[in-house]
Amino acid sequence: MRVELPNIAHWRHDLGHCLHTTMGVLLQHHGLDPLQVLGANWGFFHRPGDVRREEYYFPLHRDGLLESLAPHHPVWSRWHWPKDAESGWREVREAVLAGNAVAAAADNFHLPFRPAYRDVHTNHLLTVYGFDDERELVLISDPVPPRFQGAIPLGQFTDARDSANPVLHNRDLFFTDNPVANRWLEVGVSGEVPPHDRDFVRGVLAANDAGFAAVHPGPELSGLAGQRVFLDGLADRLGDGDASVIDEAFIATGAVLAMTGVHGDYLAATARQFDSPQLMEASRTVDRVAHSWSALRIDVAMARDEPASAETSVRNRSKLLLAEQELALERLRAAARAL
Repeated sequence: MRVELPNIAHWRHDLGHCLHTTMGVLLQHHGLDPLQVLGANWGFFHRPGDVRREEYYFPLHRDGLLESLAPHHPVWSRWHWPKDAESGWREVREAVLAGNAVAAAADNFHLPFRPAYRDVHTNHLLTVYGFDDERELVLISDPVPPRFQGAIPLGQFTDARDSANPVLHNRDLFFTDNPVANRWLEVGVSGEVPPHDRDFVRGVLAANDAGFAAVHPGPELSGLAGQRVFLDGLADRLGDGDASVIDEAFIATGAVLAMTGVHGDYLAATARQFDSPQLMEASRTVDRVAHSWSALRIDVAMARDEPASAETSVRNRSKLLLAEQELALERLRAAARAL
């Protein structure tokens, strides 16, 4: 039997990673606009100690991964953890046979189309949209450069999904030492998608603004106040020479960077839709915030051997980032009033 599901196309954002690209492919598969769904949300949430060594990490503050990533739309996702490789493929095959493309975790080390093939282990995410039983092939879509959409042998895919994702050498950074465990992600739409009109956009901007103003009562860090605590704590730990903060900060800031970058493009597209110069100006400020997150992330990544060397740069970048973010929120409030 051969099955190839329709409506599978690449979607990617330059500042996003495999989580956003895979969710974009799956949202298009369900007939939704990825930029509107993934780009509407902007916020900050961090649960200390809960950062996971995987490319598709995103802090969970709702019931599921996609619910946390796209809280303004009726979408959902559920992780499945099969007991072994055989069960893992059977479950994915059944989902695809039922007409649902799914996301699957995989180790790049075993994927022949990835630059890391047979070189570097890393916990990656991609879309499965078909299979060919007779030829023992799996159909995969992965928009992350160099981009791939097509078939690979089931045996290679099984190796990638069943990988222990071990550390082999000093180039296995950030997303290794975390078994892939054949996990896969189911995605769906739970209700009617609201029209992307002015009322919806005003509601999105108001909800995001309220999120930045909120202060979580527990150990979790949320909103602008939580972001300040996170950045100050990062600089303090770097100054103390704490190398354990490197991986945690690199992964956590990657999630915030991706969300901020996609939100900036969402605002620009929305500004064009409603001919709003105020919203376009706000989008440019959000882009500058994303640039600051990117620069800060690079500072952290380069400090593995000497953490204290990055303290001053991280403090200066954090100060600029927070000032730009406050300006962006101020401009977004003005844009919402004028919309």
